[in-house]
Amino acid sequence: MENILEIKNLHVHYVTEDSVVKAVNGVNLEIKKGESLGLVGETGAGKTTTALSIIQLIPDPPGIVVDGQILYKGKNLIHNTEKENKQLRGNGISMIFQDSMTALNPILRVGDQLAEAVITHKKVSKTEAKRQVIELLETVGVKADRYNDYPHQFSGGMKQRVLITMALLCNPELLIADEPTTALDVTIQAQVLELIKQLRKQYNMSMLFISHDLGVVAQTCDRVAIMYAGEIVEIGTVEEVYTRPKHPYTIGLFESIPKLEEDQTLLFQMEGSMANPASLPQGCFFHPRCKYKTDICETISPMLQGEEHLSKCHFSVWDEVKV
Repeated sequence: MENILEIKNLHVHYVTEDSVVKAVNGVNLEIKKGESLGLVGETGAGKTTTALSIIQLIPDPPGIVVDGQILYKGKNLIHNTEKENKQLRGNGISMIFQDSMTALNPILRVGDQLAEAVITHKKVSKTEAKRQVIELLETVGVKADRYNDYPHQFSGGMKQRVLITMALLCNPELLIADEPTTALDVTIQAQVLELIKQLRKQYNMSMLFISHDLGVVAQTCDRVAIMYAGEIVEIGTVEEVYTRPKHPYTIGLFESIPKLEEDQTLLFQMEGSMANPASLPQGCFFHPRCKYKTDICETISPMLQGEEHLSKCHFSVWDEVKV
C-alpha cells in the first residue's frame, strides 16, 4: 500500500534571543493510505510541532524547519508557496486542534465559520455551503437548529464535534487529530473517539492521532510511534509495541499505568523529567533517566533500528522486563 505521507529527517527549532529550542530532532515517519498512526509522548516531546510542520503552520518567527522533507503524495510541502498551503489545508490535510474551547471564533456564529471554509475551498454558493454544513453537522450529532448558535452556547463535547465537522468539510485524505479529547470527561471522550473512528472509516481517511494516552491510542490506531525529546524512539504496530515494548522509555510509560489487578499504594513514576530541548544531553537523550544506561549511552546517539518494529536503543534491555 502506498504512503500518503512521509516525513524524512525533520528538524524544527524555535530560535529566540536567549536560546535555540530543538523541538523536533530527525523525525522519520510514514503513514499509508487509509492507515491510522498514533503519536505518543509526554508534554514537550515535539508532537504538536511535528503536526504543525505537516500542515505548514509553524509560527515564523521563531519556528524554523532546519532540515528534512515532508512528502504528501510525493510532493515536498516545505517548498510550497503560501497559496499552495492554503489550498492544501482542508482539501488535502485537515487538523482537529487541541483545545476546542479556544479554536472557534467567539464572535461569529458556528454555522457561518463552517460555511466560510466550504465557500473558500469548494467555490460554492452560500446556500449550498449552508446545506453541506448542516448535513455534516447532523452526521456528527449536532442538530441543524444549532447552525446560528455562538460557540459559548455549546458544551465542550459539542464544540469538539463542531471542530471535527470543520476538519471534514472538504473531504481531506489525511486527518491530523491533536489530542482531540483533551478537557473532555470520560463519557464524552468515548463518544468523540467512536465518532472519529466511524467517520474515518466512512470517508476512508488516513489519520495521525496525537495523544499522551496509550489507552486511547490502542482503541483508535493501527500503528504507534513513541516520541521523546523530539525523536521517535519506538515505532510499530499497536499489538507489537503494547505486548513487547522495546525502548526503556516505552516500558516506563506502560509501567506508569495503574493496574487494576494489583494492590498498589504508590504509583510507578519514571525518574527525572523530560530532557530540556534548549539543552539536550549528549548521546541518547533518554540516558539521564534510564536505569539500563552504560557509558556508550552517554556519548553516542543510538540508531532507530529494526524491521517492522523499530527501537532507538543500543541494547536489548526489554527482554529483562515484563510490563
